[in-house]
Amino acid sequence: MNTIIISAIFGVLMMFSSISVKRVSAYKYIAAFGLILLLIMNIAETYGFQLFHVNTRDMLRFDRFGLFFNSIAIAATLIYILLSGRDVEAVGKNTCDLFVLIFFVMCGIGIMSSFNSLLMLFLGIEIISIPLYILTGSDKKNLKSNEAALKYFLMGSFSTGIMLMGIALLFGATGGFALDRPATMFGPLPVNVMEVIGLAFILVAMAFKVSAAPFHFWTPDVYDGAPSVFTSFMATIVKAAIFIGFIKLFEAKAPDLGQGWHIVIALMIVATLFIGNITAIFQQSVKRMLAYSSIAQAGFMMFALFSQNDTSKEGIILYSLAYSLSTIGIFAILIKMKDVTFEGFNGLARTQPVLAATNAVFLLSLVGIPLTAGFWAKYYMLASVVKMESALWLVIVAVIFAAVSVYYYFRVIQAMYFKEGEAALATEVKPGFRFGLILLAAAIIVIGVMPNLLLNWLYF
Repeated sequence: MNTIIISAIFGVLMMFSSISVKRVSAYKYIAAFGLILLLIMNIAETYGFQLFHVNTRDMLRFDRFGLFFNSIAIAATLIYILLSGRDVEAVGKNTCDLFVLIFFVMCGIGIMSSFNSLLMLFLGIEIISIPLYILTGSDKKNLKSNEAALKYFLMGSFSTGIMLMGIALLFGATGGFALDRPATMFGPLPVNVMEVIGLAFILVAMAFKVSAAPFHFWTPDVYDGAPSVFTSFMATIVKAAIFIGFIKLFEAKAPDLGQGWHIVIALMIVATLFIGNITAIFQQSVKRMLAYSSIAQAGFMMFALFSQNDTSKEGIILYSLAYSLSTIGIFAILIKMKDVTFEGFNGLARTQPVLAATNAVFLLSLVGIPLTAGFWAKYYMLASVVKMESALWLVIVAVIFAAVSVYYYFRVIQAMYFKEGEAALATEVKPGFRFGLILLAAAIIVIGVMPNLLLNWLYF
């Protein structure tokens, strides 16, 4: 509850601070202070200190898993603000409002990690989505940004309608919005056709939100058209939060759907891995390649939805952190580049060795190379399916596509280290930015060597 209320209050306070604070560069530090406060209060709640005592009538349940994910999401957002805050300032004129929208998204993330009612699921999704529509179109002078915002809004509204239809059908079938199945004196109510159809509608809507195939079609254009600094936020922290909600919902509902559930999710995983990896190979823009690779990464994250065991919960926590940190780092560097095609990275190691070295670490983590956080993230996801002993073929498919991803990620490393050219930067790179990248790369390696440093927090 601390995360939900404090992020909303701080967002409102920051919105009014624009009246008195005229120095644009100050907003970054105000936002960073707010996120540090938010992180401290969320960690305090994890260990039993709840600042706000609100009777939610069991519509929200604050368990350790959800609170731990909140800490990861807040910490990743803090890193994002510290690395890319100056780039947020360069987008549009109303800089303060852009930071405010990020805090409202954090409020939605707090709801997504703790909802226990379909109504709260809907509110969480919308509190996240509406600010993102605005952030996507925040570069008003850029036609691609305007087009991306309109496309995202229309597609997002359509998927919201599908979700509401599913919630209505579930209410008609069960008589309530709670995730727990209603029971009578003779036991739980049997599953009926209306409930299955309602869950299918919600599955479609949630798959759209996380860009899982075959509902991924909006992702490349929206991620490519949005300002790069906000694409970084959308493709990492936001996607991971919606996945947590996705898992939380179907952890309660999937047991009622039988074997057909696993078949549907397995097909979606294969389609997502195939489309994301194969289409990423043919891209000439690094930004667009990362948009398609985010679809492929969603395929790996869906293993947590498929297996739903303790290993998958550990895996989604690791994956959320490893994927978020790596992608935030890559986009922080990408924003500085004058040319975002693969050729634009030619010779970067000679002109900017720190940027090239840290970028290589981030890319290796996305591939899943040992000694990086991405390796353990993929390992836990695959191990969660191996424990089921009934879908080993899915693990083999995932390993094959992970090998395919090596090609397009290594194209960037090849350009930086082995191709002739003079990579040009669009903006000046300051020593503080370089130092931040080094710390971020070091964190990825430390987690890759000792993942229990992170996972122990889940239990102790």
